[in-house]
Amino acid sequence: MKVLLYNGGMKLVGRSGVGRAVAHQAQALERAGIDWTFDPKEDYDIVHLNTVFPDSLWMSLKARMKGKRILYYGHSTREDFRNSFPGSNLAAGLFEQWIRLCYGSGDVVVTPTDYSKRLLESYPVSVDVVALSNGVNLDEFRRDPVGGKRFRDFYGIPDSRKVVLGVGHYIERKGILDFAAMAERFPQYDFWWFGYTPSLLVTRQVKKMLRRKLPNLHFPGYVESGKLADAYSGSDLFFFPTREETEGIVMLEAMAMRIPVLVRDIPVYDGWLEHGKNVYKGKDSEEFAVLLPEILEKRLPDLTQEAYRTVQENCIDRIGQHLTGIYAGLLAAEWEGV
Repeated sequence: MKVLLYNGGMKLVGRSGVGRAVAHQAQALERAGIDWTFDPKEDYDIVHLNTVFPDSLWMSLKARMKGKRILYYGHSTREDFRNSFPGSNLAAGLFEQWIRLCYGSGDVVVTPTDYSKRLLESYPVSVDVVALSNGVNLDEFRRDPVGGKRFRDFYGIPDSRKVVLGVGHYIERKGILDFAAMAERFPQYDFWWFGYTPSLLVTRQVKKMLRRKLPNLHFPGYVESGKLADAYSGSDLFFFPTREETEGIVMLEAMAMRIPVLVRDIPVYDGWLEHGKNVYKGKDSEEFAVLLPEILEKRLPDLTQEAYRTVQENCIDRIGQHLTGIYAGLLAAEWEGV
């Protein structure tokens, strides 16, 4: 058995959660001992597709003509397309039709959570949908005091300053405006947001916020995973006020790094993230404003160990085991002539 991990479109999404997911898949396949390749010219039995760009749909159709099995990752939904880029709300209906076409070209769709599974089934998508986390590499994302000092030294952050960390594109759906609002409300803390989005894809409201240049709000841009791990290690809170996700890989990374996590209370987290047990949740800016200083000043219980136990269930090794089972099912169906 050999798997083609198709990486077309990575120049466009390599710095996004989808790009991170592809890296996780490669690590999971490696650890599970599964033969795989990025090269579509090599022979393969199963193709993984991760984007909904036209080249991925074409790859799916070509694989079908060759009698190969097709696993399509459902990273995108109509709901998380909305409130992302200029015009995305107007195009959301058309986007849903497009992803239904893409996902329906496969044999099975794998999506990160039960929540995104329910969304895709409600459209509906015409093939079976399986929920499986994107996973996290617990060896790569491990809290390191040396890395934390390296982060603070590089950016000149005194040990006395508490750091609130955010990660993601410059899009409203990710909660970047709420993040900036908390920075304005709490000048005694430093707020650092890592990520980048081309200016043409940034909404007017976000551009206006970026021009304000609050002294305690910093946007250093995109960094590679090693430097991001340093930032997690050197921060006191991961604040992720996203309004819609299929999972949220950066949140899994923060949990793996044993950094306190404050997220928006949205449906994707129901059933696996519990307020006051493994993370803290707030519904809006007023609740964030209450919880944020309470966490930073350690007036609320430390939940990081329980968060780590939760994220262990989504480690790369376990994801590889689950993928092996999905592959076996696909190939058994092929052998049976299904």
